[in-house]
Amino acid sequence: MASNAPDRLGSPEPAPPPARQRSRSTWAALRQLLLRLHFYAGLLIAPFVVVAAVTGLLYVYTPQLEQALYSDQLHVTPGDSAVPLQTQVDTAVDAHPEGTLNAVRPATEPDESTRVLLDVEGLSESHRLAVFVDPYTGEVLGDMTSYGSSGALPVRSWLSELHRHLHLGDLGRVYSELAASWLWVVGLGGVVLWIGRRRRNRRLRRALLPENSATGRNRTLSWHGSVGLWALAGLLMLSATGLTWSQFAGENVGQVRTALGWTTPALSASAASGHEGHGDRAGQADHGAAGQGADLDRVLESARAAGLDGPVEVSVPVEEGVPFTVAGVSRTWPVNQDSMAVDASSGEVVEALRFADYPFMAKMTSWGIAFHMGLLFGLPNQILLTLVGLSVLALVFWGYRMWWLRRPTKETALSMGRPLVPRGTWRGLPWWCLALVAATAVGVGLFLPLFGISLLVFLLVDAAVGAWRGRTRAEAA
Repeated sequence: MASNAPDRLGSPEPAPPPARQRSRSTWAALRQLLLRLHFYAGLLIAPFVVVAAVTGLLYVYTPQLEQALYSDQLHVTPGDSAVPLQTQVDTAVDAHPEGTLNAVRPATEPDESTRVLLDVEGLSESHRLAVFVDPYTGEVLGDMTSYGSSGALPVRSWLSELHRHLHLGDLGRVYSELAASWLWVVGLGGVVLWIGRRRRNRRLRRALLPENSATGRNRTLSWHGSVGLWALAGLLMLSATGLTWSQFAGENVGQVRTALGWTTPALSASAASGHEGHGDRAGQADHGAAGQGADLDRVLESARAAGLDGPVEVSVPVEEGVPFTVAGVSRTWPVNQDSMAVDASSGEVVEALRFADYPFMAKMTSWGIAFHMGLLFGLPNQILLTLVGLSVLALVFWGYRMWWLRRPTKETALSMGRPLVPRGTWRGLPWWCLALVAATAVGVGLFLPLFGISLLVFLLVDAAVGAWRGRTRAEAA
């Protein structure tokens, strides 16, 4: 055949490798590249992931911690009858004339207190003053700051900010975004490598369980791979939802959601809070001036009659003619996040927005964020997050242990492990595969800026170290 015909030098032309062989060669080179990336990413990003996991574990059980620490403010002795909600709110506002009425969260359980939320000058962004009132006696039980739409009280707010930015402001948010940007890459890459290794060894069915019969580094690797496989879904969920809150990637995520119509809808007649600045009372003669003519009891009764059940927050407008907004605030069961606009003068529901009418991705976002915060379904969600967090810590420990076990000589105490794959593995990839890898890395790097910057730093440092070692070996030779 033509492929075996002698050339001009009299030697036969080599036969091209079969397609299956070329495919295996490409996968082998790609696997080596992925293995090297997994090694360096796991080695250098692991500290950030550990901090995120530890602070996340501290935050998970803050709802129970709040109930224990602030029991005197959150709980009351049930009485025979409650005083009107409007009276409770007036009592709270009279006790804090420096505040501007923002919203109220009526008690929904017999032993709960009513929470009146005020804007007070000097509070940080997204913070309000929560005044707790006994719904049966109208007595003010105390006050403390409340953060965000979740209504986090001081201990939960402090731990939340510790998890988000280590109380370092925008600079501290870099750590959490870096961890979220790499977590899914390391997780997916590790699972691909683990399944590929099991398939190569014809042990794919045993990929879910570690090999206790193995010893040394192989046993550590089996635990690292199998536990990582089990934890992958949780890691991907935490990474995706964490990026929605991030400083740089979060903006890109928001643009994509807007372009695809995935944003959470809002009431067209929603009550403009007008409380920007937390305590800026310019143009406001008194607290909740626009809501003075309305009866909060009637507003709440109208929303309940329209089917709004469970814990709610009634937002008080500060502009004349703007309706009240009554919105479900439960995150344990997100379907209870319906919201309604209630006319301030007549008390009639003028608009309703049901969670069932949200776009599919808006629902998924709401469920995902509730899962990330440990609020979805309550205790089962908290236990699951605990298992995922502990799995992350174990995976990092096993990863560093394998790195240590691969140090050059056990006699040299300060020697460190080296990557399994040498530099230059990318040269074994065909041009089209290399172009696809590069395009993917650039695209992901542009969408997740901290991922792209850190990846570029990895490549530059690796190239510099390789050049330095090559020069050292050449001089020694």
